[in-house]
Amino acid sequence: MRSFAESIVRGTRARQQKIDELIARAAERWDLDRMAVVDRNILRAGIFELWTGEVPPKVAINEALEIARKFSTEESTRFINGVLDRARRELQP
Repeated sequence: MRSFAESIVRGTRARQQKIDELIARAAERWDLDRMAVVDRNILRAGIFELWTGEVPPKVAINEALEIARKFSTEESTRFINGVLDRARRELQP
């Protein structure tokens, strides 16, 4: 479990610029700086998982939503779901 989490953190960090660009496109009218730090990092990890394709998109999004339910707000959960779904559509032609 620890090695899996470390691979997500390392991979997300290595691709952070491109991931942030995708978040900016998918989160219409939201600046990254205005997002809650927790939400922004959940989005980054979720998009990294979508990008790698190691897990099905539905699983990656559901994992991100579970983390959001535990560490963020109900509003944030809806926001994260919408952004990740838009990102998924962009990543999967």
